[in-house]
Amino acid sequence: MIYISMTLHWSLLLFIAIALVSSVAQAAVVEHTFNVGNFSISQLCQPPLIITAVNGQLPGPTIYAREGDTVVVHLVNTSPYSMTLHWHGVLQRGTPWADGPAMVTQCPVQPGGNYTYRFNVDGQEGTLWWHAHVSFHRATVYGALVIRPRGGAKAYPFPKPDKEHVVILGEWWNATVYDMERMAFLTGIPAPHADAYTINGKPGDFYNCSAPNQTAKFEVRQNGTYLLRIINAGMNTPLFFKVAKHRLTVVGADACYTKPYKTDVVVVSPGQTVDALMVASAAVGRYYMAASPYDSAIPQGPPFSDTTATAILQYAGARRKTVRWRPPVLPRRPPVNDTATAHRFFSGMTALLRHGKPSAVPLAVDTHMYVTVGLGVSLCQPEQLLCNRSAPPVFSSSMNNASFVVPKNTSLLEAHFRREPAGVYTRDFPDTPPVVFDYTGDESDNATMQFTTKSTKVKTLRYNETVEMVLQNTRLIAKESHPMHIHGFNFFILAQGFGNYDKRRAERRFNLVDPQERNTIAVPTGGWAVIRFVADNPGMWYMHCHFDAHISLGLAMVLEVLDGPTPETSVPPPPADLPRCS
Repeated sequence: MIYISMTLHWSLLLFIAIALVSSVAQAAVVEHTFNVGNFSISQLCQPPLIITAVNGQLPGPTIYAREGDTVVVHLVNTSPYSMTLHWHGVLQRGTPWADGPAMVTQCPVQPGGNYTYRFNVDGQEGTLWWHAHVSFHRATVYGALVIRPRGGAKAYPFPKPDKEHVVILGEWWNATVYDMERMAFLTGIPAPHADAYTINGKPGDFYNCSAPNQTAKFEVRQNGTYLLRIINAGMNTPLFFKVAKHRLTVVGADACYTKPYKTDVVVVSPGQTVDALMVASAAVGRYYMAASPYDSAIPQGPPFSDTTATAILQYAGARRKTVRWRPPVLPRRPPVNDTATAHRFFSGMTALLRHGKPSAVPLAVDTHMYVTVGLGVSLCQPEQLLCNRSAPPVFSSSMNNASFVVPKNTSLLEAHFRREPAGVYTRDFPDTPPVVFDYTGDESDNATMQFTTKSTKVKTLRYNETVEMVLQNTRLIAKESHPMHIHGFNFFILAQGFGNYDKRRAERRFNLVDPQERNTIAVPTGGWAVIRFVADNPGMWYMHCHFDAHISLGLAMVLEVLDGPTPETSVPPPPADLPRCS
């Protein structure tokens, strides 16, 4: 009896110990210090340029976490600029003060200041990313956030890859982006297009004065399987991504699993991520990865850089002299205005339903919204000191003809938390456009339709309210595909198409079974998309076009989600080190 009792006793202790170890392994604290400061770099044979970067890296450090972990990032701002960081796609449940957009959830961290971002990654797996969310600093302040399953790579709902590669697409200017943004604001003239596209911070072999150290390289073994975590960190340009002689199988987008989708081209708009498996099944050799622009605004849109960024996929064994000196194979580039290919990719994916669970898409809708998104014109603002007030109105952009301006002295979340919105924001963002017209037709040329006014309007939602939103592109100034991003939420994409939204026809096409889930949608050029989500995350959540040129013009609004019935469903008090506005 004593022996049996002791055996049971030690078995119980062993069980508890295993449980404790397992618990610790499943929920860890991932901690980083991000020193944001000046960094000297030379690209494209230009003189060294002082840019703002994290820890002297471009791109910045990749954060690796597992589902359920707590991420802690200490931002130390040694740059001469105000700074914030946004964790793109992280839901921030219970941690809205960590979301990061300047003057929406926090005042910026001033030069010499610091702030600690602390948040959980519960219920999320896949590829997200982080970036600056003030001025144009995200052109150089960005990096990947990789969230793996708690069970590690063996818990992926697809074949376990032999290795993973982060592939971050970006844009490069031979200029100081802060000065560029300031001049664009002061004059009302949009900033110039990028001088180059980049892959992992490097432009590749097809720019003037390209150098070997300006081309990223990825090594693979023949017949190996690789998970490519593709991120478009670019400022203003959707990109086609291809690997010569290789096909890809998409298995995730915006940290949401998808049914396997086979393709030879991936299309990623700014803000979006794609996880794709690639089997290294080609002959031993070297092959180009290529990122080239998709310009949906041709012919009315602004100039863009019609160039191609490249990286080299190099097979093990390709270092032999006979192979090494053979130029890499280049994939055929899609036409820059290949809307058919872009739409086929964006609309072709569906959600992977796991463990036999049905889709979580809500079927009953509480609030319907019809929101136009596009460009326009407005009068010069008082702060635009170099704006030509005797000339026609300057470029602007809007949602439902409301062109958004962030407050200057108090963040929206602070005003919401204190219940003091007066003088900071108003709760009158319209559910429908103020004027109904042919949004994608010739009527858009009417100057009256193009005019918009500046405001700080938010849409107030009850906790747990289900929202269905039609996003309608307009042809005002130019029609193009706007990548619309919502902070604090994923949403279901029920349908999308071209022309003006027709409810009767569109509802027949709604996918309520396995719609793809994303945090950023590329609304079809001259078209529409229908999204649906549950407002179950209290706070102030920025919704905006992820073209930074359009954010600064006002293509944004904020969703104010009211508190729920419990402390856990309410906005908590701000952290003690929350930055104050100067």
